[in-house]
Amino acid sequence: MPKTTESAEDYLERIYELTEDKGRARMVDIARSLRIRQASVTQMVQKLGEHGFVRYEKYRGLVLTSKGKGVARAVRRRHRVLEEFFELLGVDRHTAQLDLEGIEHHLSPASVERIEELVLFLKKNIGILAKLNSGRHERES
Repeated sequence: MPKTTESAEDYLERIYELTEDKGRARMVDIARSLRIRQASVTQMVQKLGEHGFVRYEKYRGLVLTSKGKGVARAVRRRHRVLEEFFELLGVDRHTAQLDLEGIEHHLSPASVERIEELVLFLKKNIGILAKLNSGRHERES
């Protein structure tokens, strides 16, 4: 994945999601979903365009380039892996989202890959997961 800032990753992920959900990503939709001013979106989108991540198409809005899609998919994968990981560990959804937002941009692709391997292992070995969770419940009592 090309080097991007946390903010750029958030924008690319949001553009990807909007395109998947609504078939297009407009500046106003991005601003609304990220809860920021449209002027801020315009500035970031210009930077993303300059770096080859997005382009504007008349009547379609913002379109991710293949480079932009690559980053957005990697960000979505990292997000999904961490959500699954926290869910398997029994972390409540609210806490998991807060933690995820705090760490997701700071993990290397290699670390995400290892966490994903652990998630797959735990899903295949439910007994180990049950034992892990029962130990947690005993400590909480």
